[in-house]
Amino acid sequence: MDVSHTLARPAAPVLSRPVAAAVPVLAVGAALGAGQLVAGLLSPTSSPYLAVGDAVIRVAPPPVVEFAKSAFGTADKPVLLAGTGVVLLVVAVVAGLASRRSSVPAQVVVGVLGVAGVAAVVLGPAFTAGDLLAPVVAAAVGLWVVRALHRLALAAAVAPEAPGVRGLPRRTVLLGASAAVAVGALAAGGIGVAVGRGTVDSRTRLTQRLAAATVTREAPLPAGTDFAAELGTTRFLTPNPEFYRIDTALRVPQLRAEGWRLRVHGRVARELSLTVDDLLARPLVERTVTMTCVSDEVGGDLISTARFVGVELADVLREAGPQPGADQVLSTSTDGWTAGTPTDVILEPGRGALLALGMNGEALPAEHGFPVRMVVPGLYGYVSATKWVTDLELTSFAARDSYWVQRGWGARGPIKTECRIDLPRGFSGVPAGRVTVAGIAWSQPRGISRVEISVDGGPWATAELAAEVGGNTWRMWRGSVDVGPGSHTVRARATDGLGHLQTEERADVLPDGATGWPAMIFSAA
Repeated sequence: MDVSHTLARPAAPVLSRPVAAAVPVLAVGAALGAGQLVAGLLSPTSSPYLAVGDAVIRVAPPPVVEFAKSAFGTADKPVLLAGTGVVLLVVAVVAGLASRRSSVPAQVVVGVLGVAGVAAVVLGPAFTAGDLLAPVVAAAVGLWVVRALHRLALAAAVAPEAPGVRGLPRRTVLLGASAAVAVGALAAGGIGVAVGRGTVDSRTRLTQRLAAATVTREAPLPAGTDFAAELGTTRFLTPNPEFYRIDTALRVPQLRAEGWRLRVHGRVARELSLTVDDLLARPLVERTVTMTCVSDEVGGDLISTARFVGVELADVLREAGPQPGADQVLSTSTDGWTAGTPTDVILEPGRGALLALGMNGEALPAEHGFPVRMVVPGLYGYVSATKWVTDLELTSFAARDSYWVQRGWGARGPIKTECRIDLPRGFSGVPAGRVTVAGIAWSQPRGISRVEISVDGGPWATAELAAEVGGNTWRMWRGSVDVGPGSHTVRARATDGLGHLQTEERADVLPDGATGWPAMIFSAA
């Protein structure tokens, strides 16, 4: 009698869900850390993680960008980076759960993420061939780690206590390798970020050189330029740490003054190439300027004032010799962002456009354009205030569209007459009787000649204006109204230096700045 023996094959090893999910998470972390390290050593803008975030900003529709600014303010970039991290975490976990028996799904996902990182860097506006190294290294490290850890995890799943590397139990080897990957990823990423921050010493040296330089200073601020001491309202000069910041840079470019160079070219009689030393050798002037973001909603806070020190931009353009038809100066930041400024505005006598190196008594902070930025009074920042500027091309509006113009914003961006109510605070409670209303108004470069306030639709009363510094700056105002108990609404409107009243018509920030009279609701008891 024949007896058949069926030999049962051992079951294929299966990773537990936590272990399977952890493998690609560690691989993605290692990839990001390696990419950041290489980027920090060679080219900070080539970090694949930041490049993906930059790509999201570039392709996002303008309404989405404006929503992010209004919802998160200047925290929009950290929120985007955190959101990108969460998405990567979720994708890695899902890939791991699909890879309990084989590493292939996880390898595919990590590979796709690596390709996305490479594509984001390559398609970046400031891409050079050397920028490829960081995303390629990141992709290679991610793929190697996911395969190696998955192999160790499968071996440990079959026989966790069997001897592994150097006779250690396989489970111990897996835990040690995982810990090493995690620590290595954090260390590499941290070193990459630290290495990329090389501007501190350079900025200190430039601050010292500016302090020792001969600068044509403006007159000291007259007494009574603001009511901050009496009312606690906005100060006339905005401290650098409080100065608003709006740009597309997920990571602040880390430049050194010693290596900076500006190219002036295009439709010019002669090309120029300028260094920081060249600028410091030119006459330096001081200008007090209020800068305004086109994304500032009615009553918003995307407006600040500083004293800038720099070189007259008009003099640089005249030296280059703009050719007929060169009606646009297309400025480019080191990260590839562009702004288009009307040439005639820069050349306008008394406009005061600068290539600025200093801000409120020190070299420009890194986040505000160190070592050199543009400052053109009277135009919203998106067409005039390029930070980390490295290139000026004389061209025409017909030939070239700048970054935000390509996304539906207006081409020229003159600042509109606006005002803001700072007191009383919105929905605050005040004692009934005499109530102080205060705020700011601006209309660069025309200046402000009058501000009026009205409560509950009543007659308009003229407010007191603070001392005037110049048409290129904001002007503080205050007034008093009598109110009884209950809820009240105060409105304000400004008149510019040419006698033109601020429009009441409400308009969104798109395409060229918000309009409308601000209103504040408060209650009295």
